[in-house]
Amino acid sequence: MGSSSDKLFNRERTIHELLGGGIVADVMLWRKKNVSVGLVTVTIASWMVFEAFAYTIFTLISSVLLLLLSILFLWSKSASILNRPSPPLPEFQISEAMAEEASIWLRIHVNKLLQVSHDIAMGRDSELYTKVAVSLFLISLIGSLMDFQTLCHTSVLVVMTVPAVYERYEDHIDGSILFICNKAKELYLRVEILAFPENKKLS
Repeated sequence: MGSSSDKLFNRERTIHELLGGGIVADVMLWRKKNVSVGLVTVTIASWMVFEAFAYTIFTLISSVLLLLLSILFLWSKSASILNRPSPPLPEFQISEAMAEEASIWLRIHVNKLLQVSHDIAMGRDSELYTKVAVSLFLISLIGSLMDFQTLCHTSVLVVMTVPAVYERYEDHIDGSILFICNKAKELYLRVEILAFPENKKLS
């Protein structure tokens, strides 16, 4: 294992620790192989069902909810007629504390997004603009290549493969990415000097 300076973002924790160190991390890193294989199999099978029968996610959710509500409704009606206990359902309620916490979280993240948008619009951070522009371009490109449903299935497969592959070949991948990042920074500085030569005179 190399030093933290040889790692991405100078991190000292392992991939398992970065992913939370719990059951989710074990599944993503294939330490619980039965669950991991099951999740990948269900993802691929559901994608094939959606593609073969032209189902959409909204059609599936509506059908499942309709079936569930019909079963519960008939169960309650038959229970009252036959003097049987009603279905054991908890009360569905959002507490005031949960609503406050969600609104605070939403306000903080929306304010961060607005601040970033303001900084970019005012031309204060060209590096941030480049990152956002590239990200939006990639999102647009991916969106033009696949629909939302396929994107969700593909995302699950990526989450189940990329961390495991990265953990196995961590040193090689870190070295390659750091080399590419350093070259990209050098190229960015050269372009900035060519585009804004007055900045170099001031520095």
